[in-house]
Amino acid sequence: ALSPLDVLVKNFFDNDSVFNKPDNRSVKHPIDIYEHDDGLAFEVACTGLEKSDVDITIEGDILKISYDRNVDHTFNKQYYHSGIKRSSFNFGWKIARRFELAKADAKMENGLLVINIPFANESKPKTIKIK
Repeated sequence: ALSPLDVLVKNFFDNDSVFNKPDNRSVKHPIDIYEHDDGLAFEVACTGLEKSDVDITIEGDILKISYDRNVDHTFNKQYYHSGIKRSSFNFGWKIARRFELAKADAKMENGLLVINIPFANESKPKTIKIK
């Protein structure tokens, strides 16, 4: 069964392929995925994380984003209260061929990781002259 997020992002994937996430768990981490004029964007909440804490990998047509809380070195602090959730996450999406995953870029600003994947050149609109 597809989760609501699966249905939301299903349009980003090839119509001729079966929609499968690399793992079958539903995403419980705050993330927005949307298409804009230049391509596809992922916005991932990374409150309290440094950019070196988050791993982004590309394997074929799969984009994977992960953070392992167990690698976090903030546990040597003596907390009086710990209310910022720094839960581990590990998720991925199959990216349609109409986006050029090899040209993806990422930046982190104010606790928000933004990954942009441009449209592939062959997917941009073209005009054909009539002979």
